[in-house]
Amino acid sequence: MFTKGKTPETPASKSSTPAAPAKPANASTATPTATAATKPKPAPSILSSDLTITGNLNTTGDIQIEGTVEGDIRAHLLTVGESATVKGECIADDVVVNGRVIGCVRGLKVRLTASARVEGDIIHKTIAIESGAHFEGSVKREDDPLSGGKKV
Repeated sequence: MFTKGKTPETPASKSSTPAAPAKPANASTATPTATAATKPKPAPSILSSDLTITGNLNTTGDIQIEGTVEGDIRAHLLTVGESATVKGECIADDVVVNGRVIGCVRGLKVRLTASARVEGDIIHKTIAIESGAHFEGSVKREDDPLSGGKKV
């Protein structure tokens, strides 16, 4: 089976370049890591304008509210649509308010657009309030505004 001598070459195997070496055993382990890094981001969850939810919402992804929520919301990116009403605490890395929020808003980045109506406190790391937004409450800057929020 194994010999020290040279094996005779066949005419088909003669070439100026050596054959490509076999893949190392660990070569397949690099593929899942690359695949995980390029994994597509899931689409945001959208609650339509005819939907009313009573209860808390908790996600690590993005959520867009167009209807009514009576409860606390925790998400990565929370967008409150123009026709939406949220009665409860909103906690997210990024919060964009286009509609109405009655309750505390906590976020690393909070943005109130011109159509926003907020009745409650805002605790943020950075904030932007467009001209025309209605806001009634207090604003407080914290380095980690998410840590002070109650668990949803």
